[in-house]
Amino acid sequence: MHVGSFVLAAQFPGQGQGEALHRAVRSAEVSEEAGLDAVWLAEHHFVPYGTCPSAVTLAALLLGRTRRIRVGTAISVLPTAHPVALGEQAALLHVTSGGRFTLGVGRGGPWVDLEVFGAGLEAYEQGFPESLDLLLRWLREPAVAASGERFSFREVAVVPRPSEALTDAPGPEVVVACTSPASVRLAAERGLPMLLGMHVGDEEKAEMVALWRRCARAAGRSAEEVADAAHVSAGVCQLADRRTDAAETLLKAMPGWLRQGLGAHVTVDGRARSMRDPHAYTELLCGLHPVGTPRLAADRLAATAERTGISRFALLVEGSGDLAATEENLRRLGAEVLPQLR
Repeated sequence: MHVGSFVLAAQFPGQGQGEALHRAVRSAEVSEEAGLDAVWLAEHHFVPYGTCPSAVTLAALLLGRTRRIRVGTAISVLPTAHPVALGEQAALLHVTSGGRFTLGVGRGGPWVDLEVFGAGLEAYEQGFPESLDLLLRWLREPAVAASGERFSFREVAVVPRPSEALTDAPGPEVVVACTSPASVRLAAERGLPMLLGMHVGDEEKAEMVALWRRCARAAGRSAEEVADAAHVSAGVCQLADRRTDAAETLLKAMPGWLRQGLGAHVTVDGRARSMRDPHAYTELLCGLHPVGTPRLAADRLAATAERTGISRFALLVEGSGDLAATEENLRRLGAEVLPQLR
């Protein structure tokens, strides 16, 4: 089992954006100090839900600040990026970090981002498979040309080649954020592990893993590849000596952040959108994830792994909104939870 932190650079009410980003950087540094396996970085545009607009840029900083821990994006929003540009950045980080970088990609949402970056709604609704396939070719082939509906260009050399890294991995790992059967099938057919969101519980995640396995086998993926797929489960972790204290910490801080952050999203086409009740959503997260004592947290992570077959976790640890409390949460996760899992 591999446990990492999930860093959103969340801007809580009353905080500045610089404060949120400083907490994000410190969370990554302390994650390594605490013995975690990875740090996963979220990407958002124009909203205080997350103040990091480029997960791959923040990943570059953190790979330079750390020596052991893996750094991944969760996720880089592919419809608003050129797949070749993102592929070049991923290859650069893979080569220069000795293979410690993981590229997580996803569709994002139908937000105004698509207008600002000139991608258009079609890039979100129809263009993700083309973008993903071009990205994968860039990370696996020595030269690439394109003749698709969205991208068309003559053959060019891939520089730097991901395979030039001094590592056993031929290129950076790619994972795909999956929220629907269509995205599960897309990832499975390409043999890519999934990143599953923190809003769903073990039963639904187990169903998605089972669907991935069926689709991967139907696409001709080997039994070994199917068995070894290392999917990632996102969740929330808050530790305290009593479960009620851990939940109270989140229930005091997270609803305000969720209300402010999620409420700031603007759709690109004016479509109606609904938002979860922030307090009820926080209560849901407390019930689904390792929120409580270190013993409870270890048991819950082990149970999720057993029920779903998922071997990696990306845990939101900044739910208190406070830097000191976040650092303490991480250190307790490393010192009091991880030894029970290993």
